Formats: sequence, structure tokens, C-alpha cells
Amino acid sequence: MIKLLHFADAHIDMANYGRHDPESGLPMRVMDFLKSLDEIIQAAIDEKVDLVIFAGDTYKDRSPAPTYQREWGRRIMRLSRAGILTLLLTGNHDISPSTGRAHAIQEFDTLEVPHVCVLNKPQFLTPTDLEDLPVQVLALPWISRSGLMASQGMSGTDPEKVYRTMGKRVGEILEDWLEAADPALPTILTAHASVEGAQYGNERMVMLGTDLVLPPGLVKDPRLDYVALGHIHKAQNLNENAHPPAIYPGSIERVDFGEARDKKFYVLASVDKGKTEVTWRELKHIRPFIDIKVNLESDQDINRKLQDALPSKTKLKDTIVRMVFEYQREWEPLIDEASLRALAEPAFEFHLVKRPRMEARVRLPEGQAASSMSAVELLDIYWKASSTNMPAKKRKALNQLAQSIIEESGSGEQT
Repeated sequence: MIKLLHFADAHIDMANYGRHDPESGLPMRVMDFLKSLDEIIQAAIDEKVDLVIFAGDTYKDRSPAPTYQREWGRRIMRLSRAGILTLLLTGNHDISPSTGRAHAIQEFDTLEVPHVCVLNKPQFLTPTDLEDLPVQVLALPWISRSGLMASQGMSGTDPEKVYRTMGKRVGEILEDWLEAADPALPTILTAHASVEGAQYGNERMVMLGTDLVLPPGLVKDPRLDYVALGHIHKAQNLNENAHPPAIYPGSIERVDFGEARDKKFYVLASVDKGKTEVTWRELKHIRPFIDIKVNLESDQDINRKLQDALPSKTKLKDTIVRMVFEYQREWEPLIDEASLRALAEPAFEFHLVKRPRMEARVRLPEGQAASSMSAVELLDIYWKASSTNMPAKKRKALNQLAQSIIEESGSGEQT
């Protein structure tokens, strides 16, 4: 039996919200991601796991700042010093679209860091490759379209054909590996890829054709004993209550508001041939996101309605808040943005998104033309279309005022 820790999609340099920490100089959002990473590394050491699999996407792109490389390196070196074999897959955010360029975690390979193995190409790892652990690993890091085209000698081929070729070739490779695998040893598949039927953090179904999409049957093959996936940020088991578990642990922190309601995890698994026990560990220090939407239907008590939509100061504390509200454009001067921001001051960051509505085009009653209607009749239609909540009494008074102005103007022109 192998004791395994599996996590993915660290994206530790996603500093898209907030300010910098005055002591470390790091963006505080980066520190959020590093807190989760610290929790995962400590769990691997405390639980005395045999193997750590990171299923890809260390950073937000393949050119991380040296400071972020240092912070990632410090934590992976803790696993190395603890003697824990660690497999690092390259994800789509870790590699260059240009063939031959170095990837974002190249230094662990270049420096031959003890107990750390970088997997940047499809590989079948046997116990000999895994420091004599009694397990075998089928590894599928992110496969780029350009890389496949270069390796297969394809040029000017349409993307759909390339992805079909990729899918077919990957299936053939995995089948060959499974046939060659030792049937007495547990077998793990790890991949940074989409699987058909999986869900993103914002609940959209994975769309075929956007990248290589693995068929669900491939990750549910009973010859496998655990499937360690990365790439999709929503935590999920694609083979619930069946063998093998096919798990996306999800990202280690909320990346954006598409993940506002998602809990974040890493996974501990006891992997044996034909039997695997999985434990989901929820990460403890995830920063809350609050997403608020308000649709203002009238210009009465606008600021009270907006302020009432905010949670209490206690609930706002240290959260990332987005308030989106829609309103009629002419109500803009009524909105007290300063008081709203003052109320949201306890939040870590407050985003106010204003969406003024354009007035609908005024339509004349069927069968009538503007040329056949008086100015006051046209004005009355306008009041009804643009101010649905205007009392009839007020509308009548405005029409009478308009009529008197028109009459006075007309009499002035005659004298």
C-alpha cells in the first residue's frame, strides 16, 4: 500500500486582488496561496506520506518572478529534505507555446533536486524510477497542440484534427502502458488535462475541442487504482463510489469570483491494488469571497437598498467583495458611492461594479404616427415608458405644465 498526497493548480502568484504585506513585500493574496501551500506541505510531512503528486500549474504563467520561484522552491525543498518523493507535473500555465523553451519548474530538473521528479512529457514510471516504491505511475503532463504537431510532423492542420489525433494517440499510449504494467502493483494515472463531463468552478460544462479532452472511460479504467488530476479548479471525484477514484482536488485558493462558493481541498489516499481509500482535507485558511448583485427598480431609497445588501461588518472583515448593481442611468447622481465604500471598509478588498441601464426606445401605440399626435400626447407616452413608477397625478401635472408652456410659446410667436 502507498500513502499518497495529491494536490494541483497552485497558481501561487495570482496577485489579482489586494495590497502588499509590509514585512515580506509579497502581495497579500500571494501569501494566501502560500498559506495553503504551507498547510499541504506540513500535512505531507506530518502524515508521513510515501508520495506527493502535484498535478500541474504552479504559477499563472511560464515566466514567474524570481521571488515567487523562491517561495515555491522553499516549500518543495521541505519535501525533499523530508525524503518524500515528489512528482511535479507541468501544466498549461507552466509551459511555453514555443517548442524547446524552458518550463516554469525547470530548475528542479536542472539541479537534480533529491526526491523531486519533474514530469514534462508522457512517462511510464516503474518502481525503479520511483525510488523503489511499490507502485507504478502513468504520467500525462499538459500536451500542447504545437508540441504534438511538431512531434507528429503535422503542419497547417486544423485544430479539430490535431485534437482528435492527440486523443487517439494518448489513448494508444495509455493502453500500451497498462498492458505493460505489473498486475500485482497498484497503478496511478496522473494527468493535467480536461476530462469530458467534468465541471469548472463556475459550473460550466467542459467544452470539447478547446484543448485535449480525455474520455471518461479512460480515467475510470478498473486497471487503475487512483487517478490524480489537475487543470480544473472545482474539486470533484469523476468516479464517485467506484474504483478507481478519479479526482480533481481543485485549486489551492480561490482564484476569482467564479470560485466564490467553492471549498478548497487536498487529498490523502491509501492506494492498494484494487482498493483505494480517499480522504478529502479541506484547506483551513481560504479567504472568503462575497458576490452581491442588486437590481434597483426605482429611485426611492437607493442608498439604503445598496447599504442593506452589504453583510455586517463582522462578516465583511478580511473578505474580497464584489457588488454589482444595475440601475437607470439618470439615477447616477443619487448614488452615494463614498458612504458605500466606507461601510465596506472592513473588507480586504471591495469592488463596486456599476451597470447603468440604457432607456428602452419609446414605442408609439400601434397604428399611430408621431405626426398625428400632439406634443403633450407624445410627452405622456415618454413619461410612461421612462418612468414606470411615476404617479399618475404627477404625470398629469407635468403634462399640464408642458401644455401651458407650449401655449405661452405659441402666443408669444403670434404677437
